[in-house]
Amino acid sequence: MKYFGTDAPIKTYVLQLDQGDLLLESIQALIDREHITTGAVIAGAGTLDRSTLHMIATTGYPPDLYFEKREDEPLELASVQGVIADGVPHLHTVIANTKQAFAGHLEDGCRVLYLGEIVVLSFPGLSLGRVLNEKEILKIVEM
Repeated sequence: MKYFGTDAPIKTYVLQLDQGDLLLESIQALIDREHITTGAVIAGAGTLDRSTLHMIATTGYPPDLYFEKREDEPLELASVQGVIADGVPHLHTVIANTKQAFAGHLEDGCRVLYLGEIVVLSFPGLSLGRVLNEKEILKIVEM
């Protein structure tokens, strides 16, 4: 186990998304605009009408990926969270329709149906990045 910490103040952003906004792309735009290199997405809620998530489909290396795509379907955005390292968010989400819930890695193209609310934290006293290990899995490192 490893861990990383800072005593520096945390900066908080609440991102309001409107109908037609793209979820991951909007989060990335905030990260770029505010120069957030290290931080976290700690909460997200709203609705979507288009989504793409990926999840692992095997236990071997490298893992096979399964992509769950939804188009023109009313979806509840139940959560979004993850770590921002070197200005790149690694986010997971839970979405649901009226019958089931889906969880996975957030991909580009997820579109807001009515609204989206996302909370992003910036950790200016901490500098994290990601590197591939010997099994080609991204690991967080202090920069």
